[in-house]
Amino acid sequence: MSLRRVLIVLGIGAAMVSGTALAANAISGGRSDGSGHPNVGILAFYDANGARSRCTGTLVSPTVLVTAAHCTDGIVGQTAVKFDSLIADTPAQALAPAQDPSAGYTSAELTAQGWLSGQASTDPAYSHLTDKNNWNDVGVVVLDQPVTAVTPATIAPVGYLDQFTPNVLNSTLFTAVGYGVEMGQAPSGPQKPLPLSYPIERRVADEPGQKLTNQLLQVNGNPNDPRGTGGTCFGDSGGPAFSGGYEVSVTSYTTAPDCQSIAGFQRLDLPGVQDWLATFGVTAGS
Repeated sequence: MSLRRVLIVLGIGAAMVSGTALAANAISGGRSDGSGHPNVGILAFYDANGARSRCTGTLVSPTVLVTAAHCTDGIVGQTAVKFDSLIADTPAQALAPAQDPSAGYTSAELTAQGWLSGQASTDPAYSHLTDKNNWNDVGVVVLDQPVTAVTPATIAPVGYLDQFTPNVLNSTLFTAVGYGVEMGQAPSGPQKPLPLSYPIERRVADEPGQKLTNQLLQVNGNPNDPRGTGGTCFGDSGGPAFSGGYEVSVTSYTTAPDCQSIAGFQRLDLPGVQDWLATFGVTAGS
């Protein structure tokens, strides 16, 4: 399987990804978010092969969600968006498949199910997860209609994360939010952590900073780390990490299939990223 996006089909389960960097993640450990981050929503979409996936995004203007590029690149049709904290407890409550998976969702069928609809775009500088010096794993979903009942998040100003020296970074907790799977143990047999398909809900975890590069914020996402409460896992891709009231990054990858290790976030406080977001009318804080 290619290193591209969280291949978690809504209502069915999770497809594991092999390799050293697993594209797309979910909150492992942590806690239910409830009404804590109402501007963080779930994304559902199809690729050209008819495979359905889910990611996470953050409303940063009344019409724009920012997410990961690997959640927008190569998709077909419209992206489904919803901001409810609890999406589904069972398969019967989940978003129904598209009438034509090869063409993806249409605005009409999403509206009929009570979901918002949007068009995805990918940062043209996206390296397709091949170059950590030019990662640029950023995408947006532009909604068909503005959201007026939710206050958008504010993106950190350029260079915001540069103030975090190694000692400060290692003692700082970054708050990650997403709709990914939670890892659990099988009811019988080998007690190997497995992704749980349900419930599909927004979860949150606090993760201590580990390393900062010119493109990436790395954190320790092990829920057993006494400094934090959990980490990202399959389905959390594109979801935010918050610090100081700002969205500083989006979830990009994890380094372990059980989601209990180092996780990487694409920085949003970069000039090139913010120049591209500005073309959609998105401005950073000051």
